Amino acid sequence: MSENLLINITPQETRVALIFQGAVQELHIERTLSRGLVGNVYLGKVVRVLPGMQSAFIDIGLERAAFLHVADIWDARSQEGGNVLTPIEKLLFDGQSVTVQVIKDPIGTKGARLSTQISIAGRMLVYLPQDSHIGISQRIENEAEREALRAKVLSLQQPDERGGFIVRTMAEDASDEDLKSDVEYLRRTWANITQMAKTQPPTTLLYQDLNLAQRVLRDFVNEETASIQVDSRENYQMLVDFGATYTPSVLPKLQHYTGERPLFDLYGVEEEIERALGRRVDLKSGGYLIVDQTEAMTTIDVNTGSFVAGRNFDDTIFKTNLEAAHAIARQLRLRNLGGIIILDIIDMENEEHKAAVLAELNKALSRDRTKLSISNFSALGLVEVTRKRTRESLAHILCEPCPACSGKGQVKTARTICYEILRELLREAKQFNPKEFRIMASQVVVDMFLEEESQHLAMLGDFIGKPISLQVENVFHQEQYDIILM
Repeated sequence: MSENLLINITPQETRVALIFQGAVQELHIERTLSRGLVGNVYLGKVVRVLPGMQSAFIDIGLERAAFLHVADIWDARSQEGGNVLTPIEKLLFDGQSVTVQVIKDPIGTKGARLSTQISIAGRMLVYLPQDSHIGISQRIENEAEREALRAKVLSLQQPDERGGFIVRTMAEDASDEDLKSDVEYLRRTWANITQMAKTQPPTTLLYQDLNLAQRVLRDFVNEETASIQVDSRENYQMLVDFGATYTPSVLPKLQHYTGERPLFDLYGVEEEIERALGRRVDLKSGGYLIVDQTEAMTTIDVNTGSFVAGRNFDDTIFKTNLEAAHAIARQLRLRNLGGIIILDIIDMENEEHKAAVLAELNKALSRDRTKLSISNFSALGLVEVTRKRTRESLAHILCEPCPACSGKGQVKTARTICYEILRELLREAKQFNPKEFRIMASQVVVDMFLEEESQHLAMLGDFIGKPISLQVENVFHQEQYDIILM
C-alpha cells in the first residue's frame, strides 16, 4: 500500500495531508503567525526558581514564561550519574542565562516545556552535542544492521568530539556519503548556536526548526511514499533546492501540481476537515462514533445505529466494533487527539470477540507516528488509550469556543431568559423609581414576551406600576439582555 502527501501552501499557512488507501489519515497545519516552537533553541533567562516543585520559569520571549523541570536539566542528571537528581536550586538562580530547547508547545493556559539537553534533527541522524551516546532507532530491528550503522557513525566522529548521535530509521539504507553530509550539517548548526549564545542577549532565538513543508521531506517520507505533490511553484522550487542538499533520495517523488482544481478539493481533503470538526463520524455499515473532546480527556462512543447484519445481534455488535476500531485509529491521527482517550466500545459477552476487537485496534494504531499505549477492557467494558500530546488538536487550531455558550455546547432557552428578565425587573423596581423600564434583548426573547409570555409581562407592569417597553438588539445573542431605566 502506498501513501501520498499533499502540500497546500499559501502566504498565511501551510497544510499537509497524508492520503492512504484513498482516505485522509493525517492533517498538519502550520500558520505563519503561530508556528510551532518544538525544536527551537533559545537563550533563556531564569525568571523564578521553585524549589518546592523542583522547577523553574524561564523567559524565552513568549507571552507566557516557559517551564523547566529538574528532570529536563542535563547537568542535574550527569553530575549524579543519572540516578539521583541535583536539586534545582543548586543549578539555577534568578536572572541566569541558560540555553534551552522547546520540547512541548504551549497548550491552552500552559507555557512551553523546556529542556537543557539540546538535540538537533537531521535527515538521517539526531545530534546530541552534550552526550557521547550512539543510539539506534528501535524501528531498525535487524541486529546486524544496527551494529553496522553504529560502526559507520563511530567512524565519522572526530577523536576529541563530545557529541553523540541517534540514528534515525531513514539511515537504514543510507550511503556513507549521506551520513557524512548529515553529520557535517549538524555540526555546523551546533557551532552556530554556541557562537550566538555567547554574543546575543537573553530571549534570543538561537535556532529554529525547519518549516512544515521542509519537515515533510525530512520526517514524513518513507519507502511507502509514492508521491509528494506541492501546489505552489515557488515553494516547489524551494523544496527541490532543500531536497537536493539534505534529502536527495526524495527528489524523484516531489511533484509540482498544476491542475485547475485546488489540490485539496481534488482529493476531498476540505470535506474531510469539515467532518473532522464534527462530533459524529458515520461508519460505512450504518453505525457511528460520537467524539467528545474536553480539557481532561476525549471520549469516543461506538453505536450500531441502523446497522443490522450477521446471524444474531452479537454478530452485529462484533462487526460494528471491528469497523469502529479502524475508524477510531484514523480519527485519533486525523484530529490529532492527545492525552487520555476513553473508548466506549459496544459491550460484548464473547471473550474471543473482545480479543479480536482489541487486536484489530492495536493493528490499526500501529501505523500511528505518535507514541501511545492501549489498555485491555476494563470492568465497565471501556478501553483506555493514552496518546502523547505533541501539538494542538485540529479543533484547537481551527476553532475557538462559541461566544454565545462559552464552549458549553448549549444556551439557555428564550423562556428561561424571559423569566430571568422578569426577576431582574422586580429587583430594579424595588431599588429605583424611573418613569419607564426598557428591555433590550435578542429577537427571539422579545418575540417570546410579545406572544407566550405577554400576560406575565403585563402582570408585572401592573404590579410595579411602571410601563415596560421592548427593544430588539440584533447584535445580542440569545442569553444577552439589558434593562434600561428611562
